[in-house]
Amino acid sequence: FTEEKLGQAEKTELDAHLENLLSKAECTKIWTEKIMKQTEVLLQPNPNARIEEFVYEKLDRKAPSRINNPELLGQYMIDAGTEFGPGTAYGNALIKCGETQKRIGTADRELIQTSALNFLTPLRNFIEGDYKTIAKERKLLQNKRLDLDAAKTRLKKAKAAETRSSQLNSARLEGDNIMIWAEEVTKSEQELRITQSEFDRQAEITRLLLEGISSTHAHHLRCLNDFVEAQMTYYAQCYQYMLDLQKQLGSFPSNYLSNNNQTSGTPVPSTLSNAVGSSAMASTSGLGITAPSSVTELKESSGSRKARVLYDYDAANSTELSLLADEVITVFSVVGMDSDWLMGERGNQKGKVPITYLELLN
Repeated sequence: FTEEKLGQAEKTELDAHLENLLSKAECTKIWTEKIMKQTEVLLQPNPNARIEEFVYEKLDRKAPSRINNPELLGQYMIDAGTEFGPGTAYGNALIKCGETQKRIGTADRELIQTSALNFLTPLRNFIEGDYKTIAKERKLLQNKRLDLDAAKTRLKKAKAAETRSSQLNSARLEGDNIMIWAEEVTKSEQELRITQSEFDRQAEITRLLLEGISSTHAHHLRCLNDFVEAQMTYYAQCYQYMLDLQKQLGSFPSNYLSNNNQTSGTPVPSTLSNAVGSSAMASTSGLGITAPSSVTELKESSGSRKARVLYDYDAANSTELSLLADEVITVFSVVGMDSDWLMGERGNQKGKVPITYLELLN
């Protein structure tokens, strides 16, 4: 082996097909390891948690149950909402958000379990099982090749020595040497036949194992499809949870009292807080504020009502009406209109307005 590295010995080259199989196996091993490790990072970003799980796995013990980040955030939100009061808009919104975060945490846990079972485990089994067997047989093949090359070298040297001895046959001593080298050539040829046979046998074993890499690729493809399906299910669940939460949050202003026990719309930006401050309240002090059921009553009737605009709203298109904070407009319901909108009217201007930006007046 050392002489080969120094370029002082000839090396038996493997056939091209076997070399290609060896290269394919090595490439599969390298990329499988990279994909497996990065998938673990994706599913569990915390390196300390990954190390802990690795230790428990090596000790053949079950890792303790650990609350994940969405679940922890959800619990904090629920506790905060309970503290602020479930009857307040903010408290109720926190509770709803917390429940959604906990559902996302549960979906995340299911994604990790499914991916570990259907994707990571088969990849790990290949690295720790099939490829270790391939590496072992490949090492044996290299040893058999080195033995074969050593036998070839010995035979070559024996034949060279025999040739030199036959050229110097004038004395008896040289004649004895000829017999000695003839025996050495015979032994070397026999050893070469044995090492060649062992090398061919090991090359065939290694080739059969390496041809199984194609089956490994097919198996990993099925596992990859399972992983993609698990991710698709997870993201679809998260999207549906957030969509439901958005609808619930959009209905809060007409269903819940705000933290100061006044009808609440969408939280007012800080730059607009003065527009809904004491001066605005003073301008409507002679008007009674309707109960939350007023919106429902208005939608069920064919009449119109006055409404105060809580803060500015820029129309998104020509079907909507732009609003200015504190102005009073007339609103009425139209059959078939979305539940979150009313038809607003200001002089000759008319268009859709969002309910959450309005405060119905008696």
